[in-house]
Amino acid sequence: MAAVRVLVAPRLAAASVLAPLPGRLRLLPPGRQALSPRAALHGSAPRPGARVALVLSGCGVYDGTEIHEAAAVLVHLSRGGADVQIFAPDVPQMHVIDHTKGQPSEGDTRNVLTESARIARGKITDLAQLRAADHDAAILPGGFGAAKNLSTFAVDGKDCKVNQDVERVLKEFHSAGKPIGLCCIAPVLAARVLHGIEVTVGHEQEEGGKWPYAGTAEAIKALGAKHCVKDVTISFLAVGGGIPRATWHCPGCTHYPCLSLRSWVQHLGLLCLRAALGRWPLN
Repeated sequence: MAAVRVLVAPRLAAASVLAPLPGRLRLLPPGRQALSPRAALHGSAPRPGARVALVLSGCGVYDGTEIHEAAAVLVHLSRGGADVQIFAPDVPQMHVIDHTKGQPSEGDTRNVLTESARIARGKITDLAQLRAADHDAAILPGGFGAAKNLSTFAVDGKDCKVNQDVERVLKEFHSAGKPIGLCCIAPVLAARVLHGIEVTVGHEQEEGGKWPYAGTAEAIKALGAKHCVKDVTISFLAVGGGIPRATWHCPGCTHYPCLSLRSWVQHLGLLCLRAALGRWPLN
């Protein structure tokens, strides 16, 4: 497994790294100058950029995708000029949770693709159609859907099974050396199917309730992956492996994961550039 490499980059340079990659450059009309990084960051005109696949697991933190995380990722990808396509598996949810009570809704059944379409505003594709060759990166937000609908981790722990299309997609991107963004509980998916990968779900001790899901780290180790202790504001670049992020594993103000995911998406853009250029872009 390649060693973790920490990359520090100027904020504005990192903010625009999801702009056009080699082979997909847009020619400017005569006399037009390219936008500055600051202008590109705040501009609203469509810009061709990195092709990113966003894989959802339903709609709602307790039985699907964590909506705050998905929305934050979409905002920052949009600001970076990425071309995003949203996917979800066409399978039944494990169960349905009444989010006002935190309890299962007896007799209620829902479909992961149908529920994920709420976040995608209807523009969504069956995960079975996702191919790594068509995209530069893949992102899997958190939420218990990753542990319930994309896998059986919520029930089976280290002995869990991963949805066959999720497993295929992770292996395709990993084999192609393309970055995989894993948020919150989602790193357990990579830990299960990519042997020896390095991931993080935050800290390994509860620390008085600050990290209530710290036990997940032990399960990750039991799966044969390496767990790296990181704070909610820190992501790390596991070259050829992914960009895991702790986010809501550490409860806090809503803006914490949103701001945290901004740098996370920027790092993913840098990995996209590295894959395209065959080197670290700011070397």
